[in-house]
Amino acid sequence: MFWGIRRRMANSSFRNKEITPMDEDFSRWYTDVILKTEMVDYAPVKGFMVIRPYGYAIWEMLQAAFDKEFKKTGHQNMYFPLLIPESYLNKEKEHVEGFAPEVAWVTHGGGQELAERLAIRPTSETIICSMYAKWLNSYRDLPFLYNQWANVVRWEKTTRPFLRTSEFLWQEGHTVHETFDEAQAETMQMIGIYKDVVENFLAIPVMVGQKSEKEKFAGAHATYTIEAMMHDGQALQSGTSHNLSDHFAKAFGIKFLGRDNVEQFAFTTSWGVSTRLIGGLIMVHGDDNGLRLPPKAAPIQAIVIPVSQDKEGVIDAANVIKSKAERIARVAIDASTDTSAGWKFSQYEMKGIPVRIEVGPKDLAEGSCVLVRRDTGEKKSVSISDVDIDLEKLLDEIQTNMFQQAKERLASQTSIVDGGMGQLQETLSSKPGFILTGWCGDIACEDAVKEKSGASLRCIPFDTNGYKADTCVCCGKPAKHTVIFARAY
Repeated sequence: MFWGIRRRMANSSFRNKEITPMDEDFSRWYTDVILKTEMVDYAPVKGFMVIRPYGYAIWEMLQAAFDKEFKKTGHQNMYFPLLIPESYLNKEKEHVEGFAPEVAWVTHGGGQELAERLAIRPTSETIICSMYAKWLNSYRDLPFLYNQWANVVRWEKTTRPFLRTSEFLWQEGHTVHETFDEAQAETMQMIGIYKDVVENFLAIPVMVGQKSEKEKFAGAHATYTIEAMMHDGQALQSGTSHNLSDHFAKAFGIKFLGRDNVEQFAFTTSWGVSTRLIGGLIMVHGDDNGLRLPPKAAPIQAIVIPVSQDKEGVIDAANVIKSKAERIARVAIDASTDTSAGWKFSQYEMKGIPVRIEVGPKDLAEGSCVLVRRDTGEKKSVSISDVDIDLEKLLDEIQTNMFQQAKERLASQTSIVDGGMGQLQETLSSKPGFILTGWCGDIACEDAVKEKSGASLRCIPFDTNGYKADTCVCCGKPAKHTVIFARAY
């Protein structure tokens, strides 16, 4: 078994053609891909998912990539309880109001009704802040730079595996600082790390910016986001970082003795990414034949497939290729005999493995093998003796090319709208994507745009490529901000 692929007979009806074409029904295409590649399956409780080995392997590598960067910047991992007393949630008014509709409650334990309801964590600010208040004494203790890898539960009404589920896996960083400026620097550092990992590891370009007051995290002073564009032009919020100022510190009594021997409140941050990034990975890079995985995110970077493997020397050559290639890459070999080589080609293409390495009698006679790229379909014959060198170069080329392809799509599907609501609505209909336009800063206009077009204000971007809006797309008054509107998952 190779990462969840079950061996089937060659006459199986399981073919790539069973994947619904993107242009026909993008939502159905997505469901077909995640189920047929055995990344996930539906759990018995509605809205929950089972992450299967192939999907979880991607999460493990993504987790490792983020964790490495967190630890470079001095953060340490901890773990906090799953259950949170209701009284803790109620300590920060905005926070509890923001999450109340999604909270799942535990009311009984051991057959008895609990004296106080316990929330299954929708996020952990409250329980973590209560512990920080207990641990913090002096400015000398600061900063607290902690993170946890965990699951959370948010009782969603409409769910889709990876993108929005009632339970998901994530990391949540929670830090404490002596000053507001230090908390702000931490907030910006983490959104920068998110951008770097998502772009360099997942090959997904993102727009970075600040959320509006309406869209910011409940209880935050400011929220910053990375927004990615999916193949269908819709946005996916892919990571957020929040400067909580001293709001939670005041609610939970996170105080310390300052340098002037006066007790003062601390400043906190929180930041997180989740398994929804795997959904983004699928929807940014996939095609009508299934997954296309950038090499850094692929559990298997190259699959060796012997052709006419009953012929003398073919299996031996395949094993030599695997041995050489796995020096520089994650490599597997499929020497099973119950399916044809062509059937295997189709299956591993669907699984998105970046490179297929073919070797048959004709190749063997020339001392060569064939490298086939998943991203472009191009084939190249290389010497078996140099296969590791050629494969290493090819994997780098594929990673770069996939990022460039996604970047070009993001640029081509980002439109400037300076002609008002009519133009915005027409553009969203004819060319779905990001709308770069003006906003006066009034929540009423933000709401009106969403009501009329279905597009939400994704962020106030840091980089607008030189464009500065003059007027609000909704009311026509002078623009306070240049913003991005888009329909979103």
